[in-house]
Amino acid sequence: MRKEFLTYGLPLIEEDDIAEVVDSLRSNWITKGPKTHEFEKRFAEYIGVKYAIAVNSCTAGLHLALVAAGISEGDEVITTPMTFASSANVIIHTGATPIFADIDPVTMNIDVNEVRKKITPRTKAIIPVHLAGHPCEMDEIMELAKEYNLFVLEDAAHAVYTKYKGKLIGTIGDATAFSFYATKNLATGEGGMVTTNDEALADKIRIMSSHGMSRNAWNRYSASGSWYYEILHPGYKYNMTDIQAALGLSQLAKLERMQGVRLEIAERFNEAFGKMPELEIPPEKEYARHAWHLYILKLNLEKLSIDRTEFIEELKKEQIGTSVHFIPVPMHPFYRDTFGFQKGDFPQAETTFERIISLPLYPKMSKQDTEDVIEAVERIVERFRK
Repeated sequence: MRKEFLTYGLPLIEEDDIAEVVDSLRSNWITKGPKTHEFEKRFAEYIGVKYAIAVNSCTAGLHLALVAAGISEGDEVITTPMTFASSANVIIHTGATPIFADIDPVTMNIDVNEVRKKITPRTKAIIPVHLAGHPCEMDEIMELAKEYNLFVLEDAAHAVYTKYKGKLIGTIGDATAFSFYATKNLATGEGGMVTTNDEALADKIRIMSSHGMSRNAWNRYSASGSWYYEILHPGYKYNMTDIQAALGLSQLAKLERMQGVRLEIAERFNEAFGKMPELEIPPEKEYARHAWHLYILKLNLEKLSIDRTEFIEELKKEQIGTSVHFIPVPMHPFYRDTFGFQKGDFPQAETTFERIISLPLYPKMSKQDTEDVIEAVERIVERFRK
């Protein structure tokens, strides 16, 4: 057993990251400025889109994209119940109503057949969430959106590096929002990015991210700027800072290396856990390049004498940290009480939730850390198999 607790998730911060941030601090330009614009440029080039707008979170990016698309009171937006609450919260922030479509039990992503069942004359958008870094069935989603004239906003909080049929996520939907939270594949502490090929949409998002101002601080206070601005919309304070962008630039430069470590860990987990009938390893469909933001292990509870909660407690005794992704949104008190959701409304999401565990998987993990996780899981399965 390990002597020290293995934290569930940590960022990989190295000397190059620190140096880039220090450079921003020494420049005296610490809010949105030259590094933010450079990060937007390089991220757009990496993804392969025309426009990338840096924001202070993926949540902000989702909200801005919905507002820019004209989603408002009386509209309905379809998303998955198996996601973090922000995917649904932003729908409510626009005045629209979140509508949940159940998941595919294999990938745990939104089931396109269930989406079709939930479309009404009030439906205006779909928010597919690429859970754990595995892409949704985007061809089918885009065909459905074209049929019903729906806006597609991809929630790619987990999906930097993910590909669907050879295309990087961020290039398929009408807009895509990424997260750079501390534990994400590319980390800036807090932060996010919206990508799109729609110039008008990008312009709206950019303006709305800084109070609806016609000029941001860099446009006003740099040597070539002008103090004058106008409020074009009642916008938000959602912009990224140069301190965050500095970290983003250094992280983006080594993203491929960090992804290589994630893949090595995932493959080692798959090799070990795939041999155990008590466990079900994450899928990677033939059309997918998985980002491995999360490693979600499913327990075949009928072959174990303990439940998921007890399994997590046993891992904690083994000094292994874990998490669960996610409690289905309709099960949370606000959504349950506000919309009247009941047990059984989303059977695939509910039954899947009861048997999933997210294991540690991040570039800062050593080979010994990886083996410690495997050995801990093996010991628990051996002790509690039926």
